[in-house]
Amino acid sequence: SENTDPKPNALWENIKVIIQALLLAVVIRIVLFQPFTIPSGSMMPTLLDGDFIFVNKFTYGLRLPVVNTEVVPLGSPQRGDVVVFRLPADPATNYIKRLVGLPGDHIIVRGKRVYVNGEPQPVTLNGVYEGFGHTGAQIALETLGAVPHRVLYIPERPSYDFDDVVPAGHFFFMGDNRDNSRDSRFPEVGFVPEH
Repeated sequence: SENTDPKPNALWENIKVIIQALLLAVVIRIVLFQPFTIPSGSMMPTLLDGDFIFVNKFTYGLRLPVVNTEVVPLGSPQRGDVVVFRLPADPATNYIKRLVGLPGDHIIVRGKRVYVNGEPQPVTLNGVYEGFGHTGAQIALETLGAVPHRVLYIPERPSYDFDDVVPAGHFFFMGDNRDNSRDSRFPEVGFVPEH
């Protein structure tokens, strides 16, 4: 007599579909996109504490997981990009900041203004922030490279000034919440290695 019970084959087909879906999810997570939750207000007003984002992991090239070796170069970081990186002092900690300085750039932050290679970056005050713990802070439109973006200044906080040249193979990052961001101006973050 012929076995007409479809259950074992249907069960196996379902298991195969689940395994394929899990493998696809792992590949997407490791190679292509990664979800993050914004842990602080350091990127306000661009990103708020608690925002959920997906990070494109192949913008600057496809890399092998774990060893981080570039397989297919697709581009390079540009001034003004928002980037997720591992904190150099603690690689288990992810930071999200805006790229301000490329290798070889002379970065000066003085009086809340950013200068790149002696040139002040254009800033226009364009409003007052209301809400989320920073009511009354100034909103400004800043342009880094070709990227216009909003930044936040807290008038009652002094500027955390900085003056140094970005070493070869490193980048300089700042949060958009300029007076409430632990970023490359601080020794515990410092210049971020390209890898």
